[in-house]
Amino acid sequence: MSKGVTLHRIIDTGVVAVMRAPSGEMLCDVAEALLQGGVEAVEITFTVPGAHKVLEQVADRLGDKILLGAGTVLDPETARTALLAGAEFVVSPTTNLDVIRLCRRYDKAVMPGALTPTEVLTAWEAGADIVKVFPSDITGPRYLKDLHGPLPQIRLMPTGGVTLETAADFLRAGACALGIGGSLVESKAVASGDMARIESLARQYIEIVKQTRGK
Repeated sequence: MSKGVTLHRIIDTGVVAVMRAPSGEMLCDVAEALLQGGVEAVEITFTVPGAHKVLEQVADRLGDKILLGAGTVLDPETARTALLAGAEFVVSPTTNLDVIRLCRRYDKAVMPGALTPTEVLTAWEAGADIVKVFPSDITGPRYLKDLHGPLPQIRLMPTGGVTLETAADFLRAGACALGIGGSLVESKAVASGDMARIESLARQYIEIVKQTRGK
């Protein structure tokens, strides 16, 4: 899949589901539930044991129906492992220039993390396709709006603190997409196998995106 197609799908649907769990056993089912709810982009973090195997399993089961990404990628070695396992985009909590270079080499989307205006601009100028504003739970939508004002050319994706109550505010503040973890992929629902709950939450977030964008 080309990077252009990846970015279009992420921005068009507006949600990247962050899948973080103490075990990867049920994450294929979680990914399928998210897809049923309309969330096409999922990010499997490398804090999940055997994350590369989970990436392979999700890619095998869902193919191009889902947009598969890898998160918590801290170095280029992990980024390459993720891409070989089927990831179409790479997300980091920080900005690592070598990770950005590797993703650009293979024409895959990369979303490094940054917080301050200097960090955000540095990540963008280094080749980020989207800058993950993290942790957004301590800054909120107003901060994103303040960033977006002088830096309107930069695609920003807040991660952390995005909930059903704040999602619309982040979008109105200038977010091109939302990185959503525990308030979408609820740990309790994953542990109990309640895929209906995860699918329902996915539908609610997608509806918020559509309504806020006036679709």
